[in-house]
Amino acid sequence: MDSVSANRRFWNRISGAYQHEHDPRIGARPRLWGMYSLPDARLHALGDVTGKRVLELGCGAGQWSRALAAEGATVVGLDLSEAQLAAAARTRGTARYPLVQGAAERLPFAADTFDLVFCDYGGLSWAPPQLAVPQAARVLRRGGRLVFNVASPWFEACYDEAAGRVTTTLQQDYFGLDTVDESDGATSYQLTYGDWIRVLRGAGLVVDDLIEPRPDPGTANGYNRTDPPDWAHRWPAESLWVTRKP
Repeated sequence: MDSVSANRRFWNRISGAYQHEHDPRIGARPRLWGMYSLPDARLHALGDVTGKRVLELGCGAGQWSRALAAEGATVVGLDLSEAQLAAAARTRGTARYPLVQGAAERLPFAADTFDLVFCDYGGLSWAPPQLAVPQAARVLRRGGRLVFNVASPWFEACYDEAAGRVTTTLQQDYFGLDTVDESDGATSYQLTYGDWIRVLRGAGLVVDDLIEPRPDPGTANGYNRTDPPDWAHRWPAESLWVTRKP
């Protein structure tokens, strides 16, 4: 499914409102993962990036890219949306890392270019993983890593569309997860655990870890309503995959 054009229009339309609502949270401190802004120092997913060539796959306003550039990485921020890239350009500060417009399923980079490709949602939530993961593997050097955070299939299967919140009741078939209809024809993507394993292995990647970030009770979800409020303390809301190219 080619969702590139619709997803570009969607993010161009919502970018301003999205950054107004979420930028202070995402950029509050460096290396905060996901819906609950859990620190990488707690999850140990990314590791030292000093001197490494890094691609952020769906950089949005560049909060992660900015932080890793300040740590000594050579960062490239890629995003599908002109509006998101404009937001990143405004906030780059002294870290003048390059910003590139492109789609995760059609990466405009040579093979064996990066030591680390990563995203927090971003490209592996908004591009078909069956296309985007092989592209990420292609641009990684030997020994390079693909690290990415996406919604857990549990979270998606329990999302009540009519109520606008995640509940304790299964709302969708687990085996029916694949594409998620967003507004204006935009599409996000959701795989089962087994499908993620098959896509990653099919691209020649080794899975080193699957971290299921677990917020403490009372930690706010900055993006979705959950019922009960401590839903993600009890069940996995996100999947943080740590993989490498042997």
